[in-house]
Amino acid sequence: MANWRTPIYRELSRRLADVLGGRTATAFAKLGIVTVDDLVRHVPRRYISGTGMSDFANLRPGDEAAVIAEVRRSAVGPGRLAASIGDGSGRTLSLTFFAKNVHHLNHWKLLLDPGKRGIFVGKVGEFKGELQLTNPDFVMLDGVRTGGGKRRGENEKQRLGRESREAMSRAVQRATMIGLYPATKALPTWSIAESIELVLPMLEGDTLPGWVVDAAGVLPFEEALTAVHEPTSEAQASVGVDRLRFDEAFGIQLAMAARRRELAKDPATPRPRRAGGLLDAFDAALPFVLTAGQQEIGETIFGELARSVPMNRLLQGEVGSGKTVVALRGMLNVVDNGGQAVLLAPTEVLAKQHHRSISALMGDLAEGGQLGAPEAATGVVLLTGSRSSAIKRETLASIASGEAGIVVGTHALLSDPVEFDDLGLVVVDEQHRFGVEQRAALAAKARQRPHTLIMTATPIPRSIAMTVFGDLEVSELRELPRGRKPIQTVFVNMLTHPAWVPRAWERIREEIAAGRQAFIVCPAITGTQLEGGGKADDQRALAAVEELAPQLASGPLRGLKIGMVHGKQAVAERDDTMAAFVAGEVDVLVATTVIEVGVDVPNASMMVVLDADRFGLSQLHQLRGRVGRGEHPGLCLLLAPVADNEHALARLEAMATTTDGFELADLDLTLRREGNVLGEAQSGAGTLKLLRALENADVIGEAKVLAERVISDERAATDPLLTDLMTKAELMAAGEWMEKS
Repeated sequence: MANWRTPIYRELSRRLADVLGGRTATAFAKLGIVTVDDLVRHVPRRYISGTGMSDFANLRPGDEAAVIAEVRRSAVGPGRLAASIGDGSGRTLSLTFFAKNVHHLNHWKLLLDPGKRGIFVGKVGEFKGELQLTNPDFVMLDGVRTGGGKRRGENEKQRLGRESREAMSRAVQRATMIGLYPATKALPTWSIAESIELVLPMLEGDTLPGWVVDAAGVLPFEEALTAVHEPTSEAQASVGVDRLRFDEAFGIQLAMAARRRELAKDPATPRPRRAGGLLDAFDAALPFVLTAGQQEIGETIFGELARSVPMNRLLQGEVGSGKTVVALRGMLNVVDNGGQAVLLAPTEVLAKQHHRSISALMGDLAEGGQLGAPEAATGVVLLTGSRSSAIKRETLASIASGEAGIVVGTHALLSDPVEFDDLGLVVVDEQHRFGVEQRAALAAKARQRPHTLIMTATPIPRSIAMTVFGDLEVSELRELPRGRKPIQTVFVNMLTHPAWVPRAWERIREEIAAGRQAFIVCPAITGTQLEGGGKADDQRALAAVEELAPQLASGPLRGLKIGMVHGKQAVAERDDTMAAFVAGEVDVLVATTVIEVGVDVPNASMMVVLDADRFGLSQLHQLRGRVGRGEHPGLCLLLAPVADNEHALARLEAMATTTDGFELADLDLTLRREGNVLGEAQSGAGTLKLLRALENADVIGEAKVLAERVISDERAATDPLLTDLMTKAELMAAGEWMEKS
């Protein structure tokens, strides 16, 4: 249980099971609503006027309708009740209720008294050219009987349902606007409204200090809840939602501002740029010219490394934009100052690729400690879990002595035996694969807090970066190095163009005949069948590496050298196959997404992705970046049998029209929503209820500015409301808001 300092946060953190009872709480849990706070922030999806009647003119079959209308007629027949309702302008809508129990039908007929108004909610259907609602949920607004005890012949569930409808009816008669909440069959909108009506009197006061509310220019909390749940107009409701949306943004940004302040308290060792050292020797030997973006971000990093405040920077960039070179120059700058730099990668494949790339870029400058090495040279070592005991001992000794200025590794770097002489810079690649605790474990091996550079090749919209990485400064590397060849991307819908599949294999043979190589990517390792989803498109067998590779070898790609890699292979087997592909000894590599990042084979010019609709946009963009890295243009074929999945079609068509990773990231966010912004989920509503990073980027930006002002205000240090707000934000970040409430 969190130690809440204020009554308002204690009430908000109460679990619904303790407030509304276990049965109701179980129903709410299916909507992701567990606490009082969740409940009052569950806002209506839309509002309808409670003073008039709805217009049926725009209703269409398939619509989810919620209308206020007048009953015109109702009649009971065998196993059903037929009724009709009108909108006041002559239009009607049929209602049909089916039930085996005649008592239910008679009860509905009693409620559906001609001339009375009600709210009717259901899916619009069509029967014999007439629009209708089948078994709609409804509540009558006129002539309602008040609650009381249990009615004759009524069970407990029926009594609760009747009383919630009567409560809703009484509330509607007082209101001018009626909120329709996201609901479930077991928990209709009027039950939600009644529950909210029950808890609102428990909440007195504000969740923010008055001076912060004034600075933000938003409604006080109690007024906002009234505006959202009992509005007199849609404009009033909108202003109320603005306050709740601001709360989400401000809570996150205040927690991030506090993190930045804490980080700044621990000094780092300054590492100013030194002329005539390893970095200058590296720059002089580079066989290419740095892009303007690489130079600009490099200077920013050098400036931050020279300070005693720890650098905490996120470097995100396009696939192939040269992030590794930018990071390496920062690492060399630290080595010039007598320190060490470590690059942490999430997989052995990626760690080995980085070690090869860095060693190749540095040449003899990476041969520190060896005979004949240049005076400025340093050691570059690799530490992974699969290395032999003898090599590990040698590597650990060179790290501890400082002989190895640059260390590349995986999670093996986090283990206790790893000791550094003077760790000055931590570079984390593909940071979303690591938790905060893992990064902290590595930083703890330094004498003082090391500078930190986090890299990702999955572009993140700036609005998301402000929320997820609010404790970091953000740099974007968009410009590709000169000489990078374009990649043509083609989406092939196998349902409409089945003849293109054999053409894809022919196209691979043409590339191999020209001396080049190709990737084929599958979503599965072994033959599998997707379960759930309901649609036939969601039930198909997926392309699997272990089945496809031999099929191609004995069929359309007969005679070619075909290799196979996936995540369940022994590390040595996978490494040997990858090494053979890099060396040109394998023509076609059939793989899962283990090749998504870090694989650099300049001779690979073509990729075929099977069941491409099973991958997200960022994954497809990463995969596509494995080709076109050398002197030959790249070709990426996205094959998928897509029927009526609009999101899948939008993703694949977007991939075929742009190679801009930042543009794709925005689209991906629009399609998938933010996910759990403070946690690890990649899609769905997550912890954000109302805040949408793309749509509300201005709110996030304003909240960040205000959070900096507030955290610097002397009143903030002693304000219990702000303490509780940051506690809540941190619990949400850790996924513990519900557990510790």
